[in-house]
Amino acid sequence: MSRVEHLAGHTWHGRHGAIDNAFRYGVDYVLIDAEAAEVEAPALFRRNRGGLVSLHDADHGGPRGHGRGAAWVRGVLAAQGLDLPGRVLLLAQPRVMGHVFNPVSFWLCHDAEDRFCAVIAEVNNTFGDRHCYLIHHDDLRPIGPSDRLAARKIFHVSPFQPVEGGYTFRFDVRPDRLGVWIDYRSGNDGGLYATLVGRRVPLTGRGLAAMLMRRPFGSRRVLALIHWQALKLWWKGARFHPRPEPPEAEITR
Repeated sequence: MSRVEHLAGHTWHGRHGAIDNAFRYGVDYVLIDAEAAEVEAPALFRRNRGGLVSLHDADHGGPRGHGRGAAWVRGVLAAQGLDLPGRVLLLAQPRVMGHVFNPVSFWLCHDAEDRFCAVIAEVNNTFGDRHCYLIHHDDLRPIGPSDRLAARKIFHVSPFQPVEGGYTFRFDVRPDRLGVWIDYRSGNDGGLYATLVGRRVPLTGRGLAAMLMRRPFGSRRVLALIHWQALKLWWKGARFHPRPEPPEAEITR
């Protein structure tokens, strides 16, 4: 039986360029073996079932609300010719009282020797769109904590950032902690720097209760904070970019 882990971490965002804006918030993610038949978790946590706190395959891996979970990931890896038969872990914010919104969640893909070798970054915007970036070394060697992996931005995330430029990702995945750093740079509007860092601990009843006491509204709070930051950027005079049509392909490699 695979255990569900809790990442009680924090996220920090700061803009590059002329318009200054930065914030740091606490955030709760869960890390789960997406193919495990059974998971070890407290009674209030549900897998693919309704509950106070839950994680559903329908929310990840494919179109929003119609995901296929790890089966979709396996299909993506096979279509891209990537031989990664090891574990597929999902790092995502769970549903709380039936609601979920993940600005970004991560599929962590491992090889036959259980080495972390590829990531699918599943990016959602507040307009209902989703796009995924498949990130790995060209030779599919393990991803180390100092490695920097690039991806060209082709998906509209924020109306205060253009759809141009590129991302540089860094991942530090250890047994006791996990960190993600994303440096987005664009030619005109500067870009931004975003981080997600936290300790990995087993999800327990006490930890789940503490999570609900600290942040009882889950991703509803995340959406509220996104719109609050957008209002601040508008007030500061940040350039507004209308939403373009999302890319036809669901994966960028």
